Amino acid sequence: MPATDLVTTELTITGRIRTASNATFLGTIGDVTVVYKPIAGESPLWDFPDGNLAHREVAAYLVSQTLGWGVVPHTWLRDGPLGEGMVQLWQEPDADQSAVDLIATEQVPSTGWKHVLEGQDESGRLVTLVHEDSQALRHMAVFDVIVNNADRKGDHILAMPDGHRHGVDHGLTFHRDHKLRTVLWGWLGESLAADELDGIDRVSEGLQGDLGRDLAELLSAREIAALTARCSALRSDGQLPAPSGEMPAVPWPLF
Repeated sequence: MPATDLVTTELTITGRIRTASNATFLGTIGDVTVVYKPIAGESPLWDFPDGNLAHREVAAYLVSQTLGWGVVPHTWLRDGPLGEGMVQLWQEPDADQSAVDLIATEQVPSTGWKHVLEGQDESGRLVTLVHEDSQALRHMAVFDVIVNNADRKGDHILAMPDGHRHGVDHGLTFHRDHKLRTVLWGWLGESLAADELDGIDRVSEGLQGDLGRDLAELLSAREIAALTARCSALRSDGQLPAPSGEMPAVPWPLF
């Protein structure tokens, strides 16, 4: 379906996703399945402006497009049955794949996975949070640093049948203060690859042109300035960062 039709064709709600913290609906636009999050259904947060999460989701998509890694599915703002909101193309993940997992510590694979943290389950058994060691997931980790993602849960990563990984639920992004909370800490301290540095450069350059103008419709000037500074710092450091500050390093719940 052409992009203009995705904005003008009637959006019909077909169900509600009740596991989401904000009002989130499944819908259709013609024969296209979408996720619809009306601004009117956003829950107030103490540290993010009210009525602004949908704009942050669209801003995350624009940055993803500039990076060129396809992290975020096509996302846009439009009117719907419950008012203006974020709309995103529905993605059907592979139920047999898990990019992030919580497993018994003695069962952690020796290769192909990155260790994040250890803990105990309700029976006192040692468990380990791990994520796969893949380029698609590492691109997502770099993306999360750039957009300052405060809520990268395991279930916000969709493992697609072809091996691609999509990230969803990006309402808690672009805060001007450091808010990075993620389950993707497995590469901390590792040097950025050439394609990752190139991606950061594309965002920095885009902020001086079309990307910057588009984001100005969605984010505050201070938030865009903080985004610019994060890109500069990440490029200068040349490595994936470690947790810092007083905020928890991982979201809760993890999934």
